Amino acid sequence: MKNIAMKRRRLLALLAISLPLSAAAFAPPAAGSKPRVIVSTDIGGTDYDDFQSLVHLLLYADMIELEGMIASPWGEGRDRKRHLLSIIDAYEKDYPNLKTWSKDYPTPARLRSISKQGGLDLAVPPGWGRPTEGSNWIVERARQPDARPLWVLLWGGFEDLAQALHDAPDIKPKLRVYMIGGPNKKWSNAAYDYLAREHADLWMIENNSTYRGWFSGGDQAGDLGNAAFVERHIKGAGALGAYFAGIAPKIKMGDTPSLTYVLGANPENPAAGGWGGRFVRAWERPRHVFDAPPPPDTVVEAFAIMELVYRPAGTAPASPRASLVVDKQEFPGDPQPDGSWRFRFSPKEAKAWSYRIASNHPGLDGQQGSFSSRNPAPERARQPSSRYPNWWTDDPDPALSEGPDQGARTVSRWREAFLRDFAARLRRTQPR
Repeated sequence: MKNIAMKRRRLLALLAISLPLSAAAFAPPAAGSKPRVIVSTDIGGTDYDDFQSLVHLLLYADMIELEGMIASPWGEGRDRKRHLLSIIDAYEKDYPNLKTWSKDYPTPARLRSISKQGGLDLAVPPGWGRPTEGSNWIVERARQPDARPLWVLLWGGFEDLAQALHDAPDIKPKLRVYMIGGPNKKWSNAAYDYLAREHADLWMIENNSTYRGWFSGGDQAGDLGNAAFVERHIKGAGALGAYFAGIAPKIKMGDTPSLTYVLGANPENPAAGGWGGRFVRAWERPRHVFDAPPPPDTVVEAFAIMELVYRPAGTAPASPRASLVVDKQEFPGDPQPDGSWRFRFSPKEAKAWSYRIASNHPGLDGQQGSFSSRNPAPERARQPSSRYPNWWTDDPDPALSEGPDQGARTVSRWREAFLRDFAARLRRTQPR
């Protein structure tokens, strides 16, 4: 019976993928029904997709009420609000043409007024610290007397949302959160851990791999290829097109599914599917605490939160420092009152990992270990957690994967539709 149920589920998934493209297309919202949106972005990091996704966001800004753009912290960078202002400068050059297509495009002055600096540094446990301009802005907008929910799209760090919920838990029922997780969880692990532990009733889409369908798989023939589309449709498309093409010669836009999801026909139902993906109810959010170095054969679920506890021998220096070094990236440890140290990590993919500890504490420096991570098993989709009633995540059904990326086919199947629509939007930068 178990095998029959699994085959039936896979058949239904394949049938869903074969639905006509028009089923997920979106239309301009009716007056007064535009979704309210705040975007939190780690623009300015080493990944160029936020820059590209912001170009896409601004070209569709007439379809939403854009209420904020927050420059969030990132693992190896700080103040980045200046990048938001830079892309608004490009938008300002195209604005005279854009507003001939729609009077609802926000003015450049409006965009500058809603651009906020979020936290400058990643959170440490307990996952929150001091209010920021960004966190205060989330609270202010959520408390507006508006019956519509406030969509918070997390493209980078989760710190400002965590801070806002810590400072004002009353705003939680108004929020709809779409998180681009995966690598962002690796850096914002303390903020994520706080959200999962203390705000399990938050309405959340935790997209750890589905988003990759925007640039992987799907129809990449001809001008739909990642590089070919930039060459054919983006280069020469006004100042925003030049900005996009100057960032990178190919499409990534890994954060864009969050916006197209909000513009879908039924965003309150993550199981319905659309250009921004389709999701399943989340199972227990995996969290593993190791009070001793994990045995080398340890296997954890990809995207889990791991906590490694070390109790070093010897005397600590006056100003102890220690970091977990994984894949040449460093994750600061936290000293505890009892002399132990805690290190957190979230594996962003399925693979074998090794780590070492770099420290000025002789009892920690050079400690090392290894473990493996694997993708969530398909049966996890049938184990929704009652503790997380409104939390959704990637569908682990193999029929919906693009290679190792679970759920990615629920986005990539729409590739031609969403890229053709984006090409049409890019033409708005030209005189009518």
